[in-house]
Amino acid sequence: MIRRRPHLLWLLVPYALFVVALPFVNQVPLLLLWLLGATVLTPCAVALAWRKDRRSGR
Repeated sequence: MIRRRPHLLWLLVPYALFVVALPFVNQVPLLLLWLLGATVLTPCAVALAWRKDRRSGR
């Protein structure tokens, strides 16, 4: 499925920002900025995947 629709890998960005990288930025001042940035970037990643998926006619 990924070979036919590689643009769906954009949906891994929110997962990576919230789950994978969170233990590495687990410091109090940076944690708030990290979560704010991840919250802002999540809709952007979803919109990129949606836009490309819509253009590919699927």
